[in-house]
Amino acid sequence: MSDELSQLSHVDAEGRIRMVDVGDKPVTSRVAVATGFVRMLPATVEAIREKRTPKGDPLETARLAGIMAAKQTASLIPLCHQLTLSSVDVRAELVADGVRLEGTALVDGRTGVEMEALTAVSVAALTIYDMCKAVDREMVITDIRLERKSGGRSGEYRRDADPTES
Repeated sequence: MSDELSQLSHVDAEGRIRMVDVGDKPVTSRVAVATGFVRMLPATVEAIREKRTPKGDPLETARLAGIMAAKQTASLIPLCHQLTLSSVDVRAELVADGVRLEGTALVDGRTGVEMEALTAVSVAALTIYDMCKAVDREMVITDIRLERKSGGRSGEYRRDADPTES
């Protein structure tokens, strides 16, 4: 097996995929925040604002879907550990060109909650699309990313401001 493969945390000495053993890691408080955006036509934003979308309130439905999805992350993504989340929050803000999403996940555990925060935002974005597709099939889900995380051996991470954003 190559030296590169032997350095991968999810690959054993024979090159087989494995779940990382976190049993010896200390339990620490961990937080992760992810964001995403659903770009849509101004008419779609207005329909949401005026509560004229055919399937009901997409923002509240997306918030609930994101929270529920975060709790299912280990079932959706191979090799993610099952976590007993302390809290998950999803915010959905209607802006001029779409919906800005933010997901926050907290846990006291041996491994991070980045995937739970990212899953929350991803499913919330998909839910916005599903709730509004009858009005706007041109929507674009974009910019799903980790903004910050804390806790654990790797410590703090904060995304630097993107110089292309104003």
